[in-house]
Amino acid sequence: MSDVMNRAAAAPVYGLDIETDTATDGLDPQVGRILCVGVSGCGGELVLAHHDEAALLADLDSWLGEMTPGVIATWNGSAFDLPYLATRARLVGIDLGLRLELDPTMVLRDGPLPGHDGAYRATWYDHTHLDAYRVFRGDVGRTFGLSCALKSVAGLVGLRPVDEDASRVHELPDDVLHSYVASDARCTRELVLRRWATAAGAIDRTAGAVA
Repeated sequence: MSDVMNRAAAAPVYGLDIETDTATDGLDPQVGRILCVGVSGCGGELVLAHHDEAALLADLDSWLGEMTPGVIATWNGSAFDLPYLATRARLVGIDLGLRLELDPTMVLRDGPLPGHDGAYRATWYDHTHLDAYRVFRGDVGRTFGLSCALKSVAGLVGLRPVDEDASRVHELPDDVLHSYVASDARCTRELVLRRWATAAGAIDRTAGAVA
């Protein structure tokens, strides 16, 4: 293990990704429910998937609450995954340990998530948050002219993410869907570890109330 990996391991990194119901509107948390959540850690991947969305969110919150405090790494999670999770939890009546704080200095290229005003800094219980997308967009994206979609960046460094039609996620068989969300969580974590010296400086430091 490299020195960079050792430094990262001192604060566990958990890659997190969600998949939403594209049968309705998977980009609007007021409409599309969360189908599954993938979390990647040093011991492998965890996939949470229930037909009962409240149970899924409660299980995720419980799992994160029991894990060693570390860094939750997402790909565009400050603008999508985390506010989406917060909204769905509110709608189904689940109280999460997730705390969001709107940061108006975080520039959005595609506009805010419906029902939200922008992007957020976050904590989840004693975990901090790192939006890896913003790290890579700030240098790799600018240098190579990439869109910085997760799979593009993962492929650039030799990772082999599971690739499916993101607009038809609801049609995927359960086993394929689970592999898909686990792959995105795993690639996010691996990319953060490979860039830890830079990425560590982008960890969210504070977060306030639930959005």
